[in-house]
Amino acid sequence: MQRCGENKAQWEAVTCSYKYRSHAVSAYSDQHRQWHQTWRDMSKVRMEENPSEGQSPVTDPGHSVKCSPVVIDDVLLNGTTLDIPAAEEFIHQSMAIIIEDAVKKATDVREKVCEWRSPDQLKELLDLELRDGGESDSKILQRCRDAIRYSVKTTHPRFFNQLYAGMEPYSMVASFIAEALKPSLYTYEIAPVFTLIEDAVLRKMMELIGWEEGGDGIFNAGGSMSNMYAMNLARYNHSPDIKEFGLSAAPRLVMFTSQECHYSVSKAAALLGIGTKNVYVVPSDKRGKMILSALENKIKAAKSEGAFPFMVNATAGTTVLGAFDPIEEIADICEKHNLWLHVDACWGGAALMSKKHKHLLKGIHRANSVAWNPHKMLMACLQCCAFLVRDKTFDCMDFLPTCHKATFLDSEAKCTFLQVSCGRDQEKRRIPFVDGIARHYAYFMPEFSNVCFWYIPPSLKNLPDGPELYEKLHTVAPVIKERMMKTGSMMVGYQPHGDKPNFFRMIVISPQVSKQDMDFVLDEIHRLGKDL
Repeated sequence: MQRCGENKAQWEAVTCSYKYRSHAVSAYSDQHRQWHQTWRDMSKVRMEENPSEGQSPVTDPGHSVKCSPVVIDDVLLNGTTLDIPAAEEFIHQSMAIIIEDAVKKATDVREKVCEWRSPDQLKELLDLELRDGGESDSKILQRCRDAIRYSVKTTHPRFFNQLYAGMEPYSMVASFIAEALKPSLYTYEIAPVFTLIEDAVLRKMMELIGWEEGGDGIFNAGGSMSNMYAMNLARYNHSPDIKEFGLSAAPRLVMFTSQECHYSVSKAAALLGIGTKNVYVVPSDKRGKMILSALENKIKAAKSEGAFPFMVNATAGTTVLGAFDPIEEIADICEKHNLWLHVDACWGGAALMSKKHKHLLKGIHRANSVAWNPHKMLMACLQCCAFLVRDKTFDCMDFLPTCHKATFLDSEAKCTFLQVSCGRDQEKRRIPFVDGIARHYAYFMPEFSNVCFWYIPPSLKNLPDGPELYEKLHTVAPVIKERMMKTGSMMVGYQPHGDKPNFFRMIVISPQVSKQDMDFVLDEIHRLGKDL
């Protein structure tokens, strides 16, 4: 110990290493405890040799010391573990791959929407085994190429499968910035720019809803979470003691939603302890809209059972048919019975930005809360989901299961570059295409961008409308979809609905879609299914 103490350079290197790098080794290992004892012994020797150095640079936080690297048990302490030039070169090469493969090729109509492989085939191709050793940069770059190649290109002009599609460059760049900075919206201190951005975007969304006096809100991980937040606030509004005393402080609470609502409503009721049996499902008409008289009857029935109605969930843009519940009239019923009105506008909220179509959400300004997902028709990158509350005196941060807006940061950053006007530009090109395909193939004209239609192969065209036709028609869409995926030419979803056999549900929202793409869909479906 005396000899080590006499070596000033070594002593400073080791002491600096302990001060700044000791966390690199387990704090509870025998080796680590031995190192700390060594550090204390060396400090004692150092002080005895030169008492005037009691305020050494190591212990003086105001004095910076450049410590020399030291290796202990093959662990580099007090030295950089990153080759900065090599890291920068890797990032440059990675970005080149992203631009070429994930942006240019993924949006090129001449490229495939997907290169389908079975799960077993894809596992073998990707070699997903996690090994103890690392891999070279070149191998990792190849993995990047493979990840892009075998992923579905949701930005492709012929991707019509989900409620999101297309490529929005400003949102994409915002995503890059958010991932590079890695902030989190706990407080203004840690994320000053993004907290202000979040506030500005939420205020604009509230303005579009029509809340003249503002409100409160938060971005979160998805529309399902927004609907659960709404249910939680509505329950607190009815039974405030539940926050402190739990479910024992609440009576039997009942909420109401249409049969066309998103499945997250019943899921939220289960998670919050309300119970799925206390979610009263209100019938919808053939267009998918909640029937008002049925809602009134359900509320009366619940009260007659001794239950306590507390909330109605209205849907603005249903997942399958794209239907809009009559919000204005539902708001009247909610006021009559003193119920919290939540509008699930995750899909249809973008219609608020259209002068032509915003009437679909007439009365939304009367809602107590709204869920709206800009990552859908507003083209923001996933996930970008807003939950908004009209009563700004209702401190939603105090009742939501989050920690002071500790949200998924990329959502806020992506909203930053949302350029809300893009929704109006898309409207001019999108609606004629939707109307055109619907007039000839859909079983009714769509209210929104959901186009639902059957393809009837030549072999079935002479069958009369009835059970035999429906039974055979039910098998057509699944076969065409399988062939479509294996070909990789496009993606369109399918599903049954009520007593209707499987039909195609085509979502048309991408601004990159052309008339030629719409014609291609019909021609390709016929090519893939004409032999059925």
